[in-house]
Amino acid sequence: MTDENDVRAVLRSITAAWDANDADAFAAAYTPDATVVLTGGVFHRDREEIRAYMAAGFDGPLKGTRGIDEPELVRVGGDSAVVVSRAGFLMVGETELPAARERRATWTLRRTPEGWRVAAYANVATAN
Repeated sequence: MTDENDVRAVLRSITAAWDANDADAFAAAYTPDATVVLTGGVFHRDREEIRAYMAAGFDGPLKGTRGIDEPELVRVGGDSAVVVSRAGFLMVGETELPAARERRATWTLRRTPEGWRVAAYANVATAN
């Protein structure tokens, strides 16, 4: 498998964890010191903050939602990768992503002894 395929597999595993509402599996794809910046000023400083945030979401307003992440650009260089994707989530019963929840995301991944992991993630709203 090529590095690009491995990187894409990490993003697919994150989407699968979201779809299963599994915060532990979701967070496992991140490095211990990963950062996440979300629209609205949310800033997480490590894997445990990311896990706790997702667990609260999956137990509350994100319960039953499905993640969307469609890579638009993947660049791998050495032990680092950058992915730009179209992202968001579908509420229960939705089949199309509403513009209000569409995001453009940037992922920075790092090759670790355990494989590729997300070191940093940030997104911005695409709707005006």
